[in-house]
This record gives sequence, C-alpha cells and structure tokens, in this order.
Amino acid sequence: DSHLVKYDPLQLYLREIGQHRLLTREEEKELAIRVKEHGDREAAYTLVTSNLRLVVKIAMEFQRTWMQNLLDLIQEGNIGLMQAVQKFDPYKGVRFSYYASFWIKAYILKFIMDNWRLVKIGTTQAQRKLFFRLKKEKQKLMSEGFDPKPKLLSERLGVTEQEVTDMDQRLDGWEVSLDAPIKDESDDERIAFIPTPEMSSETRVAKKEMEAILHEKLASFKKDLNERERDILKTRLFSDSPATLQEIGERYGISRERVRQIQSNMIRKMKSYFEQEIPEFDTFLEGLGQSE
Repeated sequence: DSHLVKYDPLQLYLREIGQHRLLTREEEKELAIRVKEHGDREAAYTLVTSNLRLVVKIAMEFQRTWMQNLLDLIQEGNIGLMQAVQKFDPYKGVRFSYYASFWIKAYILKFIMDNWRLVKIGTTQAQRKLFFRLKKEKQKLMSEGFDPKPKLLSERLGVTEQEVTDMDQRLDGWEVSLDAPIKDESDDERIAFIPTPEMSSETRVAKKEMEAILHEKLASFKKDLNERERDILKTRLFSDSPATLQEIGERYGISRERVRQIQSNMIRKMKSYFEQEIPEFDTFLEGLGQSE
C-alpha cells in the first residue's frame, strides 16, 4: 500500500543519534576525567552518545568494501566505543574522538575477521547453505568413524562431487587479512558521511590522517610482494569469486599445498608489517583479548 510508511531501522537509528550534539575538546576532557577519577556513569553515557555518529561513519567505510550488514558493524563499533571510554586517559593530551576511532575500527575489524569465512565463502544462497551443511556432515561422518571423502559427502548432501571439492578447498584456504578493507580502486566518492556540521576541523584532520596512513602502509606492503604473491592476494583473498587452491596451482605449475604455504606466509608478513608500521593499531587489537 502506497500509504504505508516503510520501516527502516537504520534511518530511525540515524535520526535518534542525530539528537546528541558533538562535544568540544574541553568537554570531552572534563567528562573523561569524571569517568577516570570517579567512575561517573552519566559522564560515560554522554561520551558514548556524542560519538555514535563517528561509529556510523567508520562502519560505513568498512561496509562499502565488505558488504556486511551495516547495523551489525555499527553494533560492534559501539562496543569498541564503550571500551574506549573505559580505557581513555584524559591526561595524555589526545582527543577522545581520535582515540576512540582506533577502538571502533579494532572491534569492527575483529567482527569482520570472525565472520570472514562466512562472508567470503560464497556469493549465492546455495553456496552459503552448502557451507553450513558441509561442515556439519563432515563432523558427523568423522564421529561415526568414516573418512569424509568428497564422493561420500556428495552422496550424503545431494550435490556434485566437484561442488564439495571446491567448497572444501575454499574452507581450507580462508585466513584473516587486514588488507581487505582498503581496495586498489579509488572509490572515495562512495563513502557515505553522516552530516555533522559541529565536527571540529581538528577531528576531521585526525580521521583523515588515520585513513591516509592505512592506505599508504597497505600500498607499501604490496610493493614488497612478488608478482605471484600479488596475484594470489588479488584472486584468492580479495576476490568476490575466489580462485581455488587447485586453480592457482595449475596457473603457476605448483601444488595446492604450496599455494596454501605462500598464502599463509603472506598473511604472517602482513600482520608483522602492521605491528611494526602501525603500533597503535596493533596495541588496540591486542587489548581486545584483555577486555570482557
């Protein structure tokens, strides 16, 4: 019915958080001191609500590449924001909003990492369904003492042996990567910004600075890879229709296991590179495991 108003939870949420004004640096510091020195819950609440639009803006930047549910990313980012309120030291001369952006990105990244297999395992509903059924059936067969070979699995699941083999290879290959949130294409115009006219130029500069650092370091990391590594990175880890280990192996005349080793080595190098080049980011990621 054209007279019915479509319920849009995202738009409703955006209108709701838009009612909270942004804080000045002085207000942020005053509230943060109250939280640190006195555990003031009201001050903590104000710090959180005044930065909810920052969470949405960051979540949108990740969502445009990962195509995850935006509300899920916002929810995880909000948890990171609350952690930032608890961890922030107001005496170090850093703006809370800048400090919080690290925690927000860290929690969103952790959520994406945890869901990487599900997101990238297939682009169709049938592939996603097979993903869940295949894992369950393999576990069931092993518990019954059977070797879960593709032929047996295909008979049990009612799919072709090739479908089982392809999915199994993709399941074997997916590992977490920090590179995917930034693509090679220049599509900055697609970033959706939340209107925040009160946002200070200082905060804008801080966020732009962080984005520039990420782009620069990722581009620099890719330069150190050889042609084969870059190809595996592009066609296997970052593609919406990832190549299998077998396909890449045939292309370069190497075994599936060798492709897997190259992939694992690249990911280890990438993590090590980030630890060295962006120590602050790694610190926040490590902090996730220490918080409840």
